[in-house]
Amino acid sequence: MKQHQLKIYNTLSRKKEVFEALNPPFVGMYVCGPTVYGDAHLGHGRPAITFDTVNRYLKHLGYRVRYVRNITDVGHLTGDADEGEDKIAKKAKLEQLEPMEVAQQYTDSYHRDMDLLNTYKPNIEPRATGHIPEQISLVQAILNEGLAYEINGSVYFDVLKYNEQKQYGKLSGRVLDDLMSGSRELDGQGEKRNAVDFALWKNAAPEHLMKWESPWGIGFPGWHLECTAMSSKYLGKHFDIHGGGMDLMFPHHECEIAQGNACNHQDPAKYWMHNNMITINGQKMGKSLGNFITLQELFTGKHKLLDQAYSPMTIRYFILTAHYRSTLDFSNEALRAAQKGYKKIINGLRTCKKLVFLEDENIVLDENQINQIKSSIQQAYSSMDDDFNTAQAIGHLFNLLKKINSLHTGQLHPSQLGQETFNLLIETYRVFITEILGLEEEKTNNQEALLEALLQVYSEAKTARNYNKVDEIRAALKGLGIVVKDMKDKIDWAYEE
Repeated sequence: MKQHQLKIYNTLSRKKEVFEALNPPFVGMYVCGPTVYGDAHLGHGRPAITFDTVNRYLKHLGYRVRYVRNITDVGHLTGDADEGEDKIAKKAKLEQLEPMEVAQQYTDSYHRDMDLLNTYKPNIEPRATGHIPEQISLVQAILNEGLAYEINGSVYFDVLKYNEQKQYGKLSGRVLDDLMSGSRELDGQGEKRNAVDFALWKNAAPEHLMKWESPWGIGFPGWHLECTAMSSKYLGKHFDIHGGGMDLMFPHHECEIAQGNACNHQDPAKYWMHNNMITINGQKMGKSLGNFITLQELFTGKHKLLDQAYSPMTIRYFILTAHYRSTLDFSNEALRAAQKGYKKIINGLRTCKKLVFLEDENIVLDENQINQIKSSIQQAYSSMDDDFNTAQAIGHLFNLLKKINSLHTGQLHPSQLGQETFNLLIETYRVFITEILGLEEEKTNNQEALLEALLQVYSEAKTARNYNKVDEIRAALKGLGIVVKDMKDKIDWAYEE
């Protein structure tokens, strides 16, 4: 493994900690994935890109990462306090579909958008509905520990009893007494002993669409339980990194910690990472607030808040230009700036592919230039080592880009750098852009428009009797498998047969 002192901000300790894998060179990473009842929006894009970058950088350092990202396809209810309809079942009723049709439809669209954003596929992508037996077993284990209770076919986690042994709220910084005070108006309502208790298993009403048999009757799992079951199955009872959006810190991840301690007697993860929110006019973007923009709307420009379409790589670059723990405010101005920055970065990548080292014995090494390049490379790595600071790393990559452009224009000669530094510059830039940051060149696919423009040049050359140019265009197109067809009233083209 490459020798780097990687520091990660651990939400649990509220400080940066030097990363030490539990079983190096292996790293287990679990990230909460989407609830698949609608198209992915920009807010979904941020955790996907954040933890894709974490995954990429850990692999670059030589770790073998088992990246698990779940799909929530049952149990996430529309209301608070374990009440309301299942979000997927509600969508199924509206669209007159089976719930699993809805889940599959939006899982497919999520995967399509993640592919466009060039995120690596997780090693394992479990679904909540595929792990009902495991969840039932966990409920039983927590009951056996005396930290849950069953009532009317539902099972609830006893937060107050758990808090006698372990601190509930240590991840989010919530104080249980304050939570109890803030929920007094709910006391005496419903079937929970205390308003802060949360559902492990819910009894299903007859009309409920998604339900399974259990020792407590027909019902469905609580949302928080799913991740505990799936993470412990594929990564063990205690793994390296648990990630997700800051909005999941409480209550979702807090409940996961309580469940993990209750049935496995230890915290689920060593490091907890949370990306901050994307905001619009200072307000969190999300489905519940109705102010979200789907990724497809961004890619097509079809939304009232958008001045234009923004490509997937522009969106990826936009997200990477802010540190993952800082808020990122949406605006067309910011996206246009990201579009411009992305194109500069990619033009540099294209230039790198053209550059060739040329030796000139009459040119001496320029130690100042060499030191500047090595310093920028070191600082780019230091930025990534400091809690995956992609924003700072990109700044140092732009310093490398200046050197690349100087080589391309001839202001800087390769011999001034020497072959070792020249190769280091080119390879580092390429690796950072493509392998670590996950940016790739988006080639235009406007074949029809490009051909029409070329045929117009062909027509003008023919009218001017510039037959050398006519033959040149014909030959170039023929080499691409396209034949020019001179017709009576127009010029057309066809694929060569």
